[in-house]
Amino acid sequence: MHPFAILQHLLPQHGLSRLVGAVAASRNRLLKNLLIAIVRRAYGVDLSECVGQRAADYPSLNAFFTRALRPGARPQPAEPAAIACPADGTVSQLGRIERGELLQAKGRAYALAQLLADDALATTLEGGAYATIYLAPHNYHRVHAPCRGRLLRSVAVPGRLFSVNAVTTRHVPGLFARNERLVLVFQAAFGAYALVLVGAMLVASVRAAWPDGPRTPYREREDRAWEDVSFERGDEVGAFLFGSTVIALFPPGVALAPHLAAEMPVRMGECLATSCTAEASAVPASAE
Repeated sequence: MHPFAILQHLLPQHGLSRLVGAVAASRNRLLKNLLIAIVRRAYGVDLSECVGQRAADYPSLNAFFTRALRPGARPQPAEPAAIACPADGTVSQLGRIERGELLQAKGRAYALAQLLADDALATTLEGGAYATIYLAPHNYHRVHAPCRGRLLRSVAVPGRLFSVNAVTTRHVPGLFARNERLVLVFQAAFGAYALVLVGAMLVASVRAAWPDGPRTPYREREDRAWEDVSFERGDEVGAFLFGSTVIALFPPGVALAPHLAAEMPVRMGECLATSCTAEASAVPASAE
C-alpha cells in the first residue's frame, strides 16, 4: 500500500476533520482573511465568476469554500433531453454499470450496492451509466441537480474519511463505499437516478440545500423519505466544504456525452449525458 494511504489509516480522520471544520467556521476577521489568502495562493482559486471577489466578502473560510457563482455563470444546456453536469471538477472515472460494479481507478472496481447501501436501488441502475467527479480544493463546491426531478430519499451513511485524491483512489479498496456519504435518490422523467456526495479528509461538512436536510457528521445511518421536495435542472442540492467527490448514477436509457473521458475537467451546467427515453426537463412521472 502507498505510504500516503497507510498514513491515512493511522490518522484520527473524524477528529482532525472536525477540528479543521471548527477553525474554518471561525468568523474572526484576521484569522479568516489570513486563511482565505493562504488557500487562494496555495490552490490558485479563481473568483472571477463568483459573487464575492475579496476575502472581506466572506464571513468565514467555510463561506469562502461554499461561495456562490454570479447569476448566468453556468448556463444550463438548451437541449430538452440533456442532463447537466452537477459540479465543477475532474472526471476520474465513467462508464456503464456492469455486474453491479463501478470503476474506482484503473484495475480497481467496487460494488454499487455497497456505495448506495441499498441492494434494490443498485439493481434498478444495472446497465445504466455513471460518472465520478472529483472536486479539488480550487473548484466551485456546490452541487446542482442535473435535471428536473423530485427527491425521493436521502440516505446518510456514516463511514471513514479517507482523502479522495488520485493516490488514495488507486490504493484504498472500496474507498467511496467506505467513506461517509450522502446518497440522494431522485425521480426524473426518465426514471430514478442517484447522486452520491462522498465526504473526505478535512471535509468537515456536506451541506444539504433544502430545509431540514441531513447534517454531518453522520453518527448512524439515516434513511429518510421526502415529500414535496423537488428541483429544477441547475438548482443547488448541496455543497462541500474544502473538496470531495460526486458520483452521478443513471438508469438504462441514459447515455453519457460521447466527448467525456477520464481525467477531463468538467463544469457544472455542461452536458454530462442525454436521456434516450424522455426529456430531462419534463415533469417526472409519479414514483407511486
